[in-house]
Amino acid sequence: MRWLVLLGCVLLVGCSTTPLRNAGDICSIYEQKRSWYRASVAASEKWNQPVWIPMAIMRQESGFKARAKPPRKRYFGFIPGPRKSSAYGFAQVLDGTWRDYQRATGNTRGKRRKFRDAVDFIHWYNATNSRKNGIAGNDTYNLYLGYHEGITGFRRKSYQQKPALMTIARNVKRQADVYQQQYQSCRQSLSRGWFRRFFGL
Repeated sequence: MRWLVLLGCVLLVGCSTTPLRNAGDICSIYEQKRSWYRASVAASEKWNQPVWIPMAIMRQESGFKARAKPPRKRYFGFIPGPRKSSAYGFAQVLDGTWRDYQRATGNTRGKRRKFRDAVDFIHWYNATNSRKNGIAGNDTYNLYLGYHEGITGFRRKSYQQKPALMTIARNVKRQADVYQQQYQSCRQSLSRGWFRRFFGL
């Protein structure tokens, strides 16, 4: 019995640290990371927004890496310097913006390295941007620009001076569109419990 418990612990640790096999397929992501699926659905229902937009933003921002940080500046090509910002975690959230989220939502114990909290943050931020800047809740392109530039920056249209950023925003929109099509094809199967999925019911 003891060896079974040990084996179970090893398997659980392995599952929690296994990198995604196909980050371009939302069905594959949710099949591999069932807790991500549950967290995405919960946040989607809470903020009345689709699941695929935050997932596309997260892929762009961190590549789904829990402890992602901006690269360090290098002096003389090899001496490590400071990072360009305090962005951290799945959603690449700045320290101050994370504190704003915690105060606004009461999620004071939330962690940027936890998917559940990161996906809730993106939904919250997009909902706030939608409300304050009149961006439609399904407008991935402008939601990403607002996510990157901030609520005030988007209002000032600072992105118009950043053609590279607008190209990235179009790429995020394309990824969200792909995720949407994929999700619609597997949504029903994902919603079934593990018992029914295991036996093909």
